[in-house]
Amino acid sequence: MQTRFKKGAKIFDIVVTAVGGTLSVGVMLYAVMHFGLANTWPELVLNMFYIASLVMIWMYFFNHLDTFSFNYWCSISVGITVLLRDILFAPPLAYRSLHLVCLTLSVLLLCMLTYFYARKNWKSYTKRNLWAICVIDMIIAALYNLDIYLEPSNEYTEYLLVEIWIRPTITYGLVACFVTEAEKGSM
Repeated sequence: MQTRFKKGAKIFDIVVTAVGGTLSVGVMLYAVMHFGLANTWPELVLNMFYIASLVMIWMYFFNHLDTFSFNYWCSISVGITVLLRDILFAPPLAYRSLHLVCLTLSVLLLCMLTYFYARKNWKSYTKRNLWAICVIDMIIAALYNLDIYLEPSNEYTEYLLVEIWIRPTITYGLVACFVTEAEKGSM
């Protein structure tokens, strides 16, 4: 099979994303089975978008998906998870100020994803803009992580710590692919 990327660093980025995302999604699917569908159905919905993103990353990596389709559908999948998990059904946080910061960053992330794909010449997007998407997603996850440590732990704590890092892992892989395409477009 021919792979899209030839450099070892790019292959490593995609493999780390795929393995990390797959393990995280597997843990969350186990949590759905363990705690029951009635309590965890929102996680199952989110996991379907995460699985779709991971499948598209692998399809793109092995040249079974063109660049435009990959960028469009993966940004839609990530955008839907941001909208569902962080904006519409945002989890209650320990402090109101922490909740407002996470909500503001989530809206910013959604706007950045929308702006990135609304442009006709998306390949002209700079590396800095692309990595900003990933960094903002990681900041959101770190703030959720902080909130989990501020609240008393319970049986869901370990699963929540895994769940909040799935999307930043996927975003990392997407941005690694986007940066490669942006480099090709600027040449």
